[in-house]
Amino acid sequence: MRAAALYRLYRLAAIFTKSLSTIGRSVVLAGQIITWTVRGILKRNFAVGETITQAVTLLRVTTLPAILVAIPFGAVVSVQVGALVDTVGANSLVGAASGIGIIRQGAPLATGVLLGGVCASAIAADLGSRTVREELQAMQVMGVDPIARLIAPRMLALMLIAPMLLVAIVAVAMLVALTVSVWQFGLSSGGFWSSFGAFSAPSDLAFAVLKAETGAMIVGLVAGLRGLEASGGPRGVADGVNSSVVLSITLIFLSFLGLTQLQTMFFPSQVA
Repeated sequence: MRAAALYRLYRLAAIFTKSLSTIGRSVVLAGQIITWTVRGILKRNFAVGETITQAVTLLRVTTLPAILVAIPFGAVVSVQVGALVDTVGANSLVGAASGIGIIRQGAPLATGVLLGGVCASAIAADLGSRTVREELQAMQVMGVDPIARLIAPRMLALMLIAPMLLVAIVAVAMLVALTVSVWQFGLSSGGFWSSFGAFSAPSDLAFAVLKAETGAMIVGLVAGLRGLEASGGPRGVADGVNSSVVLSITLIFLSFLGLTQLQTMFFPSQVA
C-alpha cells in the first residue's frame, strides 16, 4: 500500500514537472517567434511569401467549414433565444439576445475550434513530418533557422485569417438568425436590427477579434512546438497532431473564459 501511494505521488510529480517543462519551452518558443518576426520586419527579410502562401492555404481549408458551422449555429441560437423571450412576451429582444450571443461567444468559439482543429492539425502534421525526415536539422546546418522560415510565417498567417473567419461566421450566423426570427417569430427585420443595435457596442466586436487573435496565437504556438518535438516516425507525428488539437482547443476555451470575464467586468452590456 505504501509503495503504491509513493508510486502515485511520483507519477503526479512527474506529470507536474513535465507540464512545467512544456510551459517553459512554449515561452521560449514564443520569445523566439517574436524576436525573429520583429528582426525580419526591421531587416526586410521576413518570409512574406511563405506567410501569404500559408494564409491562402489555411483560409481555403477553413472557409467552407466556417460557413457550414455558422448556418446551424445561427439558427439554433435564434430558435432557443426566441422561444425563451417569447414566453415572457419580449420577442422584440430576439435580435439583441441572438446578436450579442453570436458576436460575444458563438463566433469566437467557432473560430477557435476551427483554428484548433483544422489549422493546428495541418501545421503540426507538416512540421512534424519535416522533423521526422530531419529537414529542420538540414536547414539548421545550412544556416537557416526553422523558426524564422517556417513557424513565424505560420503564426502570422493564422493571425491574418482569424479575423476573416470571425467576420464570415458572424455575417452568416446573423443572417440565419434574422431569417429564423422573421419567419418563425414574426419579427420585422428592422426590429431585429434595432434591438441588436440598442444593446450591442463596439467593444463586443473588439473583444471578439481579440479572442480570435488569441486563439490564433495559441494554435500557432502549440502546433509549432508539437511539430518541432515530433519523434518516432509516423506514430510520433500522429501523436503530435492529436495532442496539438486537444491542447489548442482546451487552451482556447480557457483563454476565452478569462477574456469574457474581463469584458463582463469592464464593458458590461448597456442600452444605447
